[in-house]
Amino acid sequence: MKRAFASSLALLFLLSFAIPAQADTNEKRTWQDETVYFMMVDRFNNLDSTNDQGVNVKDPRAYFGGDLKGITAKLDYIQSMGFTAIRLTPIFQTEPGDYQGKKVTDFYKVDPRFGTLSDLKTLVKEAHKRHMKVILDFVTNHTSSRHPWVNDPAKKDWYHEKWEISDWNNPRQIETGWLNGLPDLAQENPEVKRYLIDAAKWWIKETDIDGYYLDDARYVPKSFWQGFANEVKAVKKDFYLLGGIDSNDPRYIADYEKDGIDGFLDYPFYNEASKVLSNVNQSLAPLYRVWKNNVSYYDHPYLLGTFLDNDRTVRFTRLALENKQNPITRMKLSLAYLFSTPGVPIVYYGTEIVLDGGKAPDNHRLMNFRTDDEVVNYIKKLGELRGQLPSLRRGDFTLLYEKKGMAVFKRTYKGETAVIAINNTNKTQKVHLTNAQLAPGKELRGLLSGDLVRSSKNGYNLISDRETAEIYVLAKKTGLNIPFIAALIAVYVLFGLFLYYAKKRAKRSR
Repeated sequence: MKRAFASSLALLFLLSFAIPAQADTNEKRTWQDETVYFMMVDRFNNLDSTNDQGVNVKDPRAYFGGDLKGITAKLDYIQSMGFTAIRLTPIFQTEPGDYQGKKVTDFYKVDPRFGTLSDLKTLVKEAHKRHMKVILDFVTNHTSSRHPWVNDPAKKDWYHEKWEISDWNNPRQIETGWLNGLPDLAQENPEVKRYLIDAAKWWIKETDIDGYYLDDARYVPKSFWQGFANEVKAVKKDFYLLGGIDSNDPRYIADYEKDGIDGFLDYPFYNEASKVLSNVNQSLAPLYRVWKNNVSYYDHPYLLGTFLDNDRTVRFTRLALENKQNPITRMKLSLAYLFSTPGVPIVYYGTEIVLDGGKAPDNHRLMNFRTDDEVVNYIKKLGELRGQLPSLRRGDFTLLYEKKGMAVFKRTYKGETAVIAINNTNKTQKVHLTNAQLAPGKELRGLLSGDLVRSSKNGYNLISDRETAEIYVLAKKTGLNIPFIAALIAVYVLFGLFLYYAKKRAKRSR
């Protein structure tokens, strides 16, 4: 604990002296500046045992007891890693046994197994105190087969006729078929549309949440989304709509942008990242091509949610293990890329402890807060850098070098230049960057591992250890960094004095 305190102070001093003064961190915060921590409510933290109905942590398909109070209790933990927003799996009342919250039986109630409306309001209020935003999952495509509407003759036309989707390239089938056997809502029915929009607006007014994740968005008619987006965004300024469309075609996904959905889970990014970053000696060029496609097809590519895994995919850790790779090494390298490249990073709970898991429900394992903190501390560094450097959130994105897994990228924003070096190979690599690629006569200050690269007559020579990443800022050349050295000495002197007086006080007490 004491070492962590000293290290944190040292990191703050390092950042304050390493980052050039022209970096502007006072601009109005937008959604592209956020970093999201995504939790499955039932699997995260069980604080309130009074709502433990059907809990059995030995059964992967049963409830594990996680609740809203448990999340509130861990907000400081989440914030300490640099996350500025949280996203929760659905919290509406669902049928018994549905720990994922997707089989809704009441759109206006919190599921009692997760807590109460008051618990949700407290969670949002406490998050806002910490300047963190809250995104809820809002289910619009279907209901539970146990929803009262299903057997109500007056609501017969609220659902599409029962049939399973057979042609996944047929828009009509996708929008009207029953997904996973769940009753499919007829959003083209004005009453259904009105009900869903009113419910969505009610939760915003009642709890002051900041965004919705719209799961299975492509299974709902596009005509619905425009009205939904317009009315929901009228309730709260800067309200964020994040769509979930499980397609690898950016043109297909981007078509929904014109209907008012702000950003989307970037499945093309995920599909490449899960292959490229989970194994060594893989070229990063496919990931850069994903970004170039995003710029071509989206009006707001910086609002796309980038991720390494989620509740529907095999855990990234499992992919690394299947490739016979060290999952901690792979995770750190991958997170460096995720946090420093364009998009809104969305990190699935358990990533920070390198949680393993295969297909669902194995990828919904219980969170463990008593594990090694190596990756936790690495995320803290990345979160700090992303917050300090606007270029990592808003800058353009240029590939300077790529060869068989060794890649160097540049991001610039309002006079600030960041350089990201990713060595995804099993050997130390040397890269030469020319004066045409980077302004001459300066130096690159490494902020993850403290590397320093001074320019020569012909440019910059970077040396990168195997399977590591470094984030640099381009700055004026310096000699010895006297202020930093003095500050660092001061930190450890003060810490030593603190320990001395603490021991002295303890002796007096005895």
